[in-house]
Amino acid sequence: MRGAHALLHTLVDAGVDVCFANPGTSEMHFVAALDGVPAMRPVLTLFEGVATGAADGYGRMTGRPASVLLHLGPGLGNGLANLHNARRAGTPVVTVVGDHSTAHKVYDAPLDSDIDSVAGTVSRWVRRSATAADVGPDAAAAVAAALGPPAGIATLILPADASWDDGAAPAAVEHSPAAGRGGVDASAGRGGLDASAGRGGLDADALEAAAKVLTSGEPCVLLIGSDGALAAGARAAARIAAATGATLLAETFPSRSERGGGLPAVPRLSYVAAAARRQLDGAAHVVLAGARSPVAFFGYPGRSGDLLPDGCDVVTVAEKYGPAATALEALADLVAPGADAPAGPHGRPDVPTGELTGATASAVIGALLPEGAIVVDEANTSGVGLGQATAGGPRHDWLTLPGGAIGYGMPAASGAAVACPDRPVWCLAADGASMYTISALWTHAREGLDVTTVVYNNAAYAVLRAELAQVGAEFTGDGSGVVARRLLDLDDPTLDFVRIAEGMGVPARRADTADELADALRAASTEPGPHLVEAMVPPLVR
Repeated sequence: MRGAHALLHTLVDAGVDVCFANPGTSEMHFVAALDGVPAMRPVLTLFEGVATGAADGYGRMTGRPASVLLHLGPGLGNGLANLHNARRAGTPVVTVVGDHSTAHKVYDAPLDSDIDSVAGTVSRWVRRSATAADVGPDAAAAVAAALGPPAGIATLILPADASWDDGAAPAAVEHSPAAGRGGVDASAGRGGLDASAGRGGLDADALEAAAKVLTSGEPCVLLIGSDGALAAGARAAARIAAATGATLLAETFPSRSERGGGLPAVPRLSYVAAAARRQLDGAAHVVLAGARSPVAFFGYPGRSGDLLPDGCDVVTVAEKYGPAATALEALADLVAPGADAPAGPHGRPDVPTGELTGATASAVIGALLPEGAIVVDEANTSGVGLGQATAGGPRHDWLTLPGGAIGYGMPAASGAAVACPDRPVWCLAADGASMYTISALWTHAREGLDVTTVVYNNAAYAVLRAELAQVGAEFTGDGSGVVARRLLDLDDPTLDFVRIAEGMGVPARRADTADELADALRAASTEPGPHLVEAMVPPLVR
């Protein structure tokens, strides 16, 4: 058996049956082998960043990896931003990067590069298959490494000769079914502290320390992330907050949240450093469950990047990517035994009419969001108000941007739709971020994915306008800032997302009012396949 066949059979046998691909010459034997492995679904993307972002969205929704096929070092380089986002999200991904054949490497051909080093910047595991015989075992090791715990990116470098040579055989993958969820054993029974300490590797001393500070009467913040933002973790966190008076917050960009349908509405720590400091102000203790100690996204002149108040101490009951939900349930049993989680909000906003703004767009989304939807949120500044507008709606999942590298929205929506074909996916995307990976729309059309994309067109990098003010930069020249501001404007020439979408096979409409946005979303919900709505909104920051 050739190496490419062994690789594909190993992946499929391990449950990795989707491959988001942008291949080149070095990967042609992998491509040819796909005809002999019909259980593997190949999904073509027109840019590597779409492939890697799709694998991120897929992995977040399934808890198991998709594979990604990339062409040499430049292909890996094009996919790095969304691999960075996947790494920060703790998403399982198996990345296969083709390389020149072993004999050809000595010539330092134009596309040759140090793939191993580049892959190491985003991967928790990197290996290069030396021969065809190594491919099966290496692929099995890659899947196991991606599943963890903790889950993450595993990169297998596949020289062309290891792909085309004979002498390979598939290999079995040994892993726990729970490993794709950060090692949490969802079937484990609940009990007191001793039982919980043996479940998911919890630290009994940390749980006792957290219980002590939470019941001390001093101001506490409970900051949750990772799987703590899913339903079980959110309910347990709400029990803790109700019993102790702690302020409950989620990390700024949870990789996946379960929301609506009476679930606790957990506010998120603000992206804006000044606002986040106000949320944390006065806290004597912060208890972390699946989240890191909060820091500002950027450094600003004369200000500390540490968001904690002076003198605040930190107790960690679950590390980032650790078993946060299990730890929160154990902690809730300590401080609120027998208590139920308080009911979350119910109800939707009314469908607004008239002017279309970020606020009215959020109300339209909240009023019309379908049951069971998956929301991929890259609305950025135009999305202010989305959390409140959707908190009381039907049950849904919410994916955000833990890595902060924009251009993840449309690709992640692709992967989420492939992962959950029976659920509607709504992608809420800012105009500037959309242009990074706009070719994902072509994949939406080619695969017939049930993705409705709302592009908020405010003709600006509005978040960067805000950052320009935050950093305290002084304009030079005539002091007007005209040249600087032009680098943050997107109105010359004007982007026409309706025409762009239609050119890639996605039906599209433009909405200039809240009424038109509502009509467009209603229409999209009644028709199968992808749709795009261009929402013309004013920028939040001028």
